[in-house]
Amino acid sequence: MTAGINLGIVGAGGRGASFKLACDAHESVEIQAVCDINEECLDGAMERLGAKEKFVDCDEMLAKADINAVIIGTPMHFHVPQAIDALERGIHVLSEVPAGISIDECKDLVKACNASTATYMMAENYTYTRPCILVREMAARGEFGTPYYAEGEYLHELKELNEVTKWRRKWQTGINGVTYGTHSLGPILQWMPGDRVESVTCAGSGHHYKDPRDDEYEAEDSSVMLCKMRSGGLVKIRVDMISDRPHAMQNYQLQGTDGCFESARGHGDKPAVWLRSKSEKPDTWQDLDALADEFLPDWYKDGMEAAQKAGHGGGDYFEILDFADSVTDKRPCPIGIHEAMDMTLPGLVSQLSIAKGSEWMDVPDSREW
Repeated sequence: MTAGINLGIVGAGGRGASFKLACDAHESVEIQAVCDINEECLDGAMERLGAKEKFVDCDEMLAKADINAVIIGTPMHFHVPQAIDALERGIHVLSEVPAGISIDECKDLVKACNASTATYMMAENYTYTRPCILVREMAARGEFGTPYYAEGEYLHELKELNEVTKWRRKWQTGINGVTYGTHSLGPILQWMPGDRVESVTCAGSGHHYKDPRDDEYEAEDSSVMLCKMRSGGLVKIRVDMISDRPHAMQNYQLQGTDGCFESARGHGDKPAVWLRSKSEKPDTWQDLDALADEFLPDWYKDGMEAAQKAGHGGGDYFEILDFADSVTDKRPCPIGIHEAMDMTLPGLVSQLSIAKGSEWMDVPDSREW
């Protein structure tokens, strides 16, 4: 059992800096070291985060810093190599999403997790937003009956950001298919506990935009992935980071035998549910938040005020608390390596499917690797 958490943050000058509030709130966590390849930002990151050590190289930080846990807040293609390096040193890992950018490197990550005594958790913060937590609790109590259909959408126009954080131009919009699907699929998998995606097909909407160099984006504007679930259910995931449009990054639907849920779409409506236990007639929506007193967990209610200051709808706050609790053996890790693979692998297989004319393709189960 780890008594305390001496934490290192990789990517501390950018994404990693958003975790300070939650780290301060957990009695076991102390930010010890920061790392960023942009050396000019390191002194400021140290001051903001209250760290004692700074590094420009992740390998060096993992080897030399007085840390036993690390947050990996770096671009997608660094997640696996940095996580494996940490796990092989017995350092606990909280990794940004997705877990990896290829099936082969995901196999390497699973192998490293299986061989390590350290905890691995994927930081899928959308699973911690208030609506997603409410629906998760309702589903866990059987309020939706048997869930059999769901939708998730991540619509986030990123063309200008591609030119600033240039890795996105390759890893998010430079590959056709669903390259960033865990925000959409992650919550849904928690609403269908015990289920997983067994096969996917993927199709795109074509190409209608070019980058500032007049090059066509390799990704089609909207990619839609259909997921056949082990239970026989169906899930539809849409990701669009190219189309000119307002953001709508948290669109969800869930359909079960005894209830359904539809999220707000970002232009004035509210998340709503119909539950048979609350109304026999399936023609009356109820405001989701009106059921918060009954279904929102106490730990979420207690942390809401602080969580709203942390970002991503509170997700950045609560995922740190869960990571810290799992490292200190207070509760099981909620998004461990196999849950991370369940959220990541369907998108990777979708990229193979769309390249093969939308062929249905099996999604491997990391538990069998």
